[in-house]
Amino acid sequence: MTPTPTPDDTLAQLKAGKLHGAKQLTIRAQLTQFPAEIFELADSLEILDLSGNALTELPSDLSRLKKLRILFCSNNQFTHLPEVLGQCEQLSMIGFKANQIRQIAERALPTHSLRWLIVTDNALSAVPDTLGECGKLQKLMLAGNQLSRLPTSLANCHALELLRMSANQFEILPEFLLELPKLTWLAYAGNPFCNAIEQARISQHHLQHIDWHTLRLQPVLGEGASGVTYQAVMQDKNVRVPVAVKLFKSGLTSDGLPRCEMHANMLAGEHPHLVGVKGVIHNHPQGLDGLVMPLLDAHLKVLAQPPSYASCTRDVYADDFTLTSQHAEFILNGIAQAAEHLHAHGLMHGDLYAHNILWGPEKVVLSDLGGASFLPVDNPALKQKILKLEARALAVLAEELAAVVRRNGGLVMQG
Repeated sequence: MTPTPTPDDTLAQLKAGKLHGAKQLTIRAQLTQFPAEIFELADSLEILDLSGNALTELPSDLSRLKKLRILFCSNNQFTHLPEVLGQCEQLSMIGFKANQIRQIAERALPTHSLRWLIVTDNALSAVPDTLGECGKLQKLMLAGNQLSRLPTSLANCHALELLRMSANQFEILPEFLLELPKLTWLAYAGNPFCNAIEQARISQHHLQHIDWHTLRLQPVLGEGASGVTYQAVMQDKNVRVPVAVKLFKSGLTSDGLPRCEMHANMLAGEHPHLVGVKGVIHNHPQGLDGLVMPLLDAHLKVLAQPPSYASCTRDVYADDFTLTSQHAEFILNGIAQAAEHLHAHGLMHGDLYAHNILWGPEKVVLSDLGGASFLPVDNPALKQKILKLEARALAVLAEELAAVVRRNGGLVMQG
């Protein structure tokens, strides 16, 4: 088997004609121009990742890549979404996160094939009406722009299941979104219409401040879009307490603002099926925000992996993963209780997925409030519409767990 080239030498191998027949290509080489040699892969290339370069344009004949399904151009210098994308017949996933995109032309979207659009962390003040013609659109990532409205044509996107619109300039939540028949995972924190709710609630909330110098970090437990979580020891008077410490990255994540995630964790309170919080970090030498949390049992396992390119909005369960019906019921009941607790505390989880669930035979925990949103306080009818989305997420989880039980004949989970 030919080894996969590293990003550093991929460009050299491409120019030497050594990647003939490649289906997937990643180039990180400070590119300022699209390498013409990529067109030599026109008969095979399906996934192209040019993220992390310095590109501002794509060739007007990009559609020559007739099999191209997935294109990533994040962390480049695009100021507009290239119109040629609308001519790419098979293109279903487009990722242009963290560019400088100010506009998306009406013709820039492959409306007949698009399933997943990522334009997080740009400078968009509008998205085109043709977005509503994307009948296959399932996942739309708009967080971190300057949007104050969405086209009403989006009401035609009946396949849309996941929407991230956090950290924009919406003065109201577009209620037509809540009528979409399949919308299940929604994040909208960090907009003007809910910032006042967030600030009012956090101003009334008292949480212990934990001095950074009382913490000793140990190995990394995990890293996500918003931060890094470490195992740690906290010196509490004369007692050394094992804890977990999450240090937030600055800036923006695919779900929204780290500030909103931090506040959601603080407001969520204690519950047996939530991670919980011991306090907020004070006096960090670099001024980083952070949370100190209970250290979860190391035996708890993640229930599933995040969605793949192919599954788009559905988690991926390991082929050898097995569950009894009793275990499935235990997981579902615990997560439902955690969700109800969040709702009672004015929060919607917004990312209620199996990949955010840790579990063992005797404990189940819902984690990751990065996509959490603050529920309206003076509009009960709107609140109930929003919570219907979370009910759909629980229904999806129930269907997935039932499928695992059926697939494995109800066998006891191994390992």
